[in-house]
Amino acid sequence: MTREHHKWFSRSLNRDMEILIFGHDGPPVLVFPSSMGAFFEYEDRGMIDALADKLEHGRLRLFCLSSIDSESWYCKKIHPRHRVERHLHYEDYVLNEVVPLVRHLTRLDAIGVTGCSFGAYHAMVLSLRHPYTFTSCITMGGAFDITQFLDGYHDEDCYFLNPPAFLPGLSDAYYLDQFRRNKWVIVTGDHDICRAPSEQFSALMHAKGIPHALHVWNNSKHDWPHWLPMAQAYIP
Repeated sequence: MTREHHKWFSRSLNRDMEILIFGHDGPPVLVFPSSMGAFFEYEDRGMIDALADKLEHGRLRLFCLSSIDSESWYCKKIHPRHRVERHLHYEDYVLNEVVPLVRHLTRLDAIGVTGCSFGAYHAMVLSLRHPYTFTSCITMGGAFDITQFLDGYHDEDCYFLNPPAFLPGLSDAYYLDQFRRNKWVIVTGDHDICRAPSEQFSALMHAKGIPHALHVWNNSKHDWPHWLPMAQAYIP
């Protein structure tokens, strides 16, 4: 299996960032790690092995990113506005540094995103905010409301970074028409602590007429051993 490591100084984040790329061909999918996770998490947790057949046969190409959650949403020592700003720096990094790399290496425009737990939030919010760039989104064990990280603070950016807040009021056909063309898969477990948020967000998408799939797995919890077979089933 092809495995590549890339590292560069990110101008968006003013720090070094690293990526692991697996596979030589197939649809590209960005992988966001769980809370405060790093680019090697997917490999360490067995996800690459779980997807080895697709990767080895050119049916999938994974781009595994690091998060900066410890500098943004989880950084309690800074004001919530600064947490928001740091997350926007991360979004800029993904859009203006990672996406061009993916397109250069794959020669493809369509990019998918996926993530488990808080990685699911990153995948969902990016694909909703930039649906013409990220045309498929697969989340596992996700919750999408970030008000818990804001300590009561609110501004326009908070609103548009919080999918359960902005999606119900969205009426712009530029976004909704593309949402309805894209692929959305929400996966959770019957014993997952994030089952209710996943089901609630599925209901919001249904209310907006956005075709998607919701899968609730039996005897499944919020943990990597349960996400492994989900990844095999739904990625890409």
